[in-house]
Amino acid sequence: MSDILMKEMDSLSISPLKPEDRPNGGGRSFLLVDEQENLQVRDEAEFVERLGCADVAGVKVLSIFGNTGDGKSHTLNHVLFDGETVFYTSKSPSSCTVGVWAAYNPTLSLIALDTEGLLGAAANQNQRMRLLLKVLAVSDIVVYRTRAERLHNDMFQFLSSASGAYLKHFTPELRALSTRCGLDVPLSSLGPAVIIFQETTHTQLLGQDSKMAGYADTLLQKRFHDLGLGTEAFSSVQYVGTQTITPPTDYSGLLEAIKQQVKNTHTRSPRQPGIVFHALEALSERFCGELSDEKMTLYSFFPDEYFTCSALCLSCNIRCKNGMNHLRDRVPHMADGLCQYAHQYNNKVLICKRCYEAGREVIVVPKTSASSDNPWFGLAKYAWSGYVLECASCGVIYRSRQYWMGNQDPESGVVRSEVKHVWEDACHGCQKEFKEAERKHHCRSCGEGFCHPCSSRRMPVPERGWGNSPVRVCEACYRQGGPPDTNSQVCKVEPRGLIARRVTEVAQSTLDMVTTAVDYPLCFVKDVARPDYWVPDQDITKCNQCSKPFTPAMSKHHCRACGQGVCGPCSTHNKPVPSRGWDHPVRVCDSCHARTDSL
Repeated sequence: MSDILMKEMDSLSISPLKPEDRPNGGGRSFLLVDEQENLQVRDEAEFVERLGCADVAGVKVLSIFGNTGDGKSHTLNHVLFDGETVFYTSKSPSSCTVGVWAAYNPTLSLIALDTEGLLGAAANQNQRMRLLLKVLAVSDIVVYRTRAERLHNDMFQFLSSASGAYLKHFTPELRALSTRCGLDVPLSSLGPAVIIFQETTHTQLLGQDSKMAGYADTLLQKRFHDLGLGTEAFSSVQYVGTQTITPPTDYSGLLEAIKQQVKNTHTRSPRQPGIVFHALEALSERFCGELSDEKMTLYSFFPDEYFTCSALCLSCNIRCKNGMNHLRDRVPHMADGLCQYAHQYNNKVLICKRCYEAGREVIVVPKTSASSDNPWFGLAKYAWSGYVLECASCGVIYRSRQYWMGNQDPESGVVRSEVKHVWEDACHGCQKEFKEAERKHHCRSCGEGFCHPCSSRRMPVPERGWGNSPVRVCEACYRQGGPPDTNSQVCKVEPRGLIARRVTEVAQSTLDMVTTAVDYPLCFVKDVARPDYWVPDQDITKCNQCSKPFTPAMSKHHCRACGQGVCGPCSTHNKPVPSRGWDHPVRVCDSCHARTDSL
């Protein structure tokens, strides 16, 4: 294709008209929400100032929906503003309304919201559909404008999907807002009143042959019923039709229906303009974020994916069932159904069976020693009788090598295993998502994951099996538990040299005894006693720090923090690693020793 033809095609555009491209700013209306769902007014004061209703005690909200090109903006101008071009209209094939535009009718005390048309060629269609429902949720009166000669199923499906989504996702938000604002009648008690306005040229209007009052509305409800659709969220669904053989369009029937709904205060009363702003603001903050076409539910105008959390379980790929931005309320990710075990996530937890049968869920973690053991003798005991499972309520419930032979797996008697969902990590305190190289810390009291600034406190947590030494806790648990009382407990500290010598003797004699009693190589016994996060010796070919290849004469050392294999010169430092169960100083590599945060 030639360059000249490409330039000519670029000059032709059928994309929606941007606000800045409108002549004369597009009338007295202003852009309230853009196509990216961003509010364009800073606060309540600017909202009421631009509408010109600062001194008004109560208003209602009317919004208009319909397909692109059906004359929504034109209808609002003629019905509410006597034909004045308050909302911009255009004969261009481009969509003249992008986002949501607002204007105020002082005669009816009515805030009018003009929306972008359905079935348009706009990008970000998912976000724009969600934006339409936010507008519907804050509206008292909804006009669905159609020029179809016959009412299509798409209109019924759109309204039914909007009703279901309103009840499922928006009612709790609006109920909370009405409580904060002290309203006598909850905003969510009943949804808006819907007026279906149909303009035909050649076709008779709905119910035109019948003289029975309200017969057209009855036909509408029958059509919803026949399609298996519901409108429970709407206070009423009303039909208004006009047949235009020779222009102009007669809007008198629609204007009369709107006036009746404005006067009707049985279900929706007028409210302060600021409450309208705060309702839209609350919904915008709750339901925001990018939406992908992938894994979007088909055949629904408002699928759950528009309003639920987008997080997926890293192990089984199931979606979180909670609402958007629920982490702000400290509500964790949740999902229905069972998860699958994935080795890389190690998402299997052990639960004390006795506590589980008593109605409590107490997770136990393999440790080198019990909370009541002296750290050094606990390490020696670990080499002799294996790892320990300690329940906060029941105490030590299992030792992996309690007997010389015949030791049963803990899952066969004392614990039950459960595979947990694995979610993208975010700090439980400030909700900031962890970067790939950022370290996550666990509070030793509540067990949640935090960034370093949110978990820099330290205090003893003996009830969780961490002994009497101060360990890392989050700010909330620190405030609840308070700083440790240094005078309440007196620790008897033995000379360091004596402890080290005694532990060396006990550990060496233990390993020698086991090797003599069972004719196994010493390296096998050492492997059995090693934590599972250590890289196996056979997989270590070079030092993780200096990359020097290991020779048969060189010793392989494991950093107690990262578990990597390092040479002697690169692991000369000792440091406590409480996150791995090492409360006393142990061997760490140079990189872990250089870290400023707690290991």
